[in-house]
Amino acid sequence: MKTTLFLAALTIAVVALSSCQTYSIPVSVFRDQMEAARLQPMRTVTTQGPLGERVRYQTYAIDSVFAVDQKGTPVFLVNSPALEIRFTDSASRKTILYFDRLRYDRDTISGSPSRILLSVQKSIPLRNVRKIEIQNGRKNYRYVK
Repeated sequence: MKTTLFLAALTIAVVALSSCQTYSIPVSVFRDQMEAARLQPMRTVTTQGPLGERVRYQTYAIDSVFAVDQKGTPVFLVNSPALEIRFTDSASRKTILYFDRLRYDRDTISGSPSRILLSVQKSIPLRNVRKIEIQNGRKNYRYVK
């Protein structure tokens, strides 16, 4: 019994300490990744939410995203509907979007900050972006076939 409680507590501690780690993407690297993605045909994906609802949409054919952790170590994050990307502009305003809902047209980044209200869109000029951060928001969304 004590072992079970210990393992449960340990699991909770590990999840709490490791969840939502934030990574950085240099603006030039983000631009290069998105330019490469624009050259590929978009793919249709279906996501399923926590209530079983399904949404189908077009996204860039990006399997993983290059980023760096807080120590400067390069990492590749697997693309998923839970990836959230945060853009900080030169006035320190933050715009948070879902990575797989992004649209990039060389000058502007646009996308949806919500999985529920898909018609809500935000845009930000890329020239104003000072910092880009990305994290797995650990939301209960996943790709389904």
